[in-house]
Amino acid sequence: MPGGLAEVDDGRVRPSVFVRADAAAALPRLGGMARPDGVVIVSERFWAFAGRDGTLRQGDMPRPSRALRHVPLVRGLVRLGASLSPLFRRSGVARPRERRLLRAAVLAPCVTIFLPAPFGLLAGLGVTLGLVAWMLRGRTLHLHGAEHRAIAAAEERRLAAAWRGEARPSRFSPRCGTNFAALVAPTTFLFDRFWVLPTAIFTPLAVTLVSLALTMELWQLDQSSNRRAARALLLPGLALQRLTTREPSLEETRVALRAVAAVLEQELSGA
Repeated sequence: MPGGLAEVDDGRVRPSVFVRADAAAALPRLGGMARPDGVVIVSERFWAFAGRDGTLRQGDMPRPSRALRHVPLVRGLVRLGASLSPLFRRSGVARPRERRLLRAAVLAPCVTIFLPAPFGLLAGLGVTLGLVAWMLRGRTLHLHGAEHRAIAAAEERRLAAAWRGEARPSRFSPRCGTNFAALVAPTTFLFDRFWVLPTAIFTPLAVTLVSLALTMELWQLDQSSNRRAARALLLPGLALQRLTTREPSLEETRVALRAVAAVLEQELSGA
């Protein structure tokens, strides 16, 4: 299914996928996002969306050029953009109206910077809070916990046991976007305070982009480090996950596991 999307009427899992994955010496790093109606799981090459209604959708992840993936700061923004591609692509999981709403929320800071203080700040805060509330509607919090549990089951090679309900890996994840959000807020604040270039009309946008890029570099460094000082930076995000996740039911965990199985099946088949 290169470059496209496959629609499947039901997302039944073949147990052999979990057996093969649990026995694998190495698996690709997985990420994901929860939605009110299901869970998205992604690897560097593939994504899959498993719905609560049993449906399954799959597609290919964008392939940034090798050069961009090795340029400091730029690589972080590229990685961030790629992680959101299942939402913004026409063949992704979001409906047209939802994609328009997301684009409007992303572009809102480009408009609010022209508003006089404090109206610009209040407008930006309102957009952010509204977007967060909209993204966490319905069963999203429970499915967020299920997403983390399914990814942890893959990393711990306990996929089959998690499917049967015999294993319940943690619903908290050090690689969750909540951790990134907890880091980007103080980074943006500090960078704005110590901005040394002359202030211009594009300064707020530049501060935001550079802060995102720096936070991505810091976040990836934290994830690859075993030092306690580095791991301590993730503690605020892990604490925040107590608000952004809920304990999932076995059925909700299986929704996320179906998406994991779809991605790993493609990865293990050498697609």
